[in-house]
Amino acid sequence: MLAFKLLFLLMAANGAPILVNKGLGERLAWPIDGGARFIDRRPLFGSSKTWRGLITAIPVTGVAAVGVGLPFELGLCVGAAAMLGDLFSSFIKRRLGVPASGMALGLDQIPESLFPLLAVRVELGLELIQIAGLVAGFVFLELVVSRILFQLRIREQPY
Repeated sequence: MLAFKLLFLLMAANGAPILVNKGLGERLAWPIDGGARFIDRRPLFGSSKTWRGLITAIPVTGVAAVGVGLPFELGLCVGAAAMLGDLFSSFIKRRLGVPASGMALGLDQIPESLFPLLAVRVELGLELIQIAGLVAGFVFLELVVSRILFQLRIREQPY
């Protein structure tokens, strides 16, 4: 049961920015990196990583945690760590030359699920094998849900 709750929180954290983007479009979509570039002259994170998405994901995940019977603070931690993982992925993708919103299988899913699970590992007594299983489950679930959201015209790409 805990595994399903954690997968739900990971989906909430990563889905909230997508849903708010669909609802608000470009309004209030200020890039976190402010257009700054790294020493390789590529963007730090890219234009798709916004303050709006970050600010939305964290409290939404807190509320989602309460909805499944977990502490609000645990949800905040999961949301913040998921966004940190997402920023890490974007930073690496920019270094590899992958454009903003470009696909990088695994790199797009693993940090945004691994970071939060490691952040709550001790509090929830998670074993590394459980974390590995949850990360694999998230990768699969995220790919399936992304295609569904694309078909519903909520996502702009099917990944």
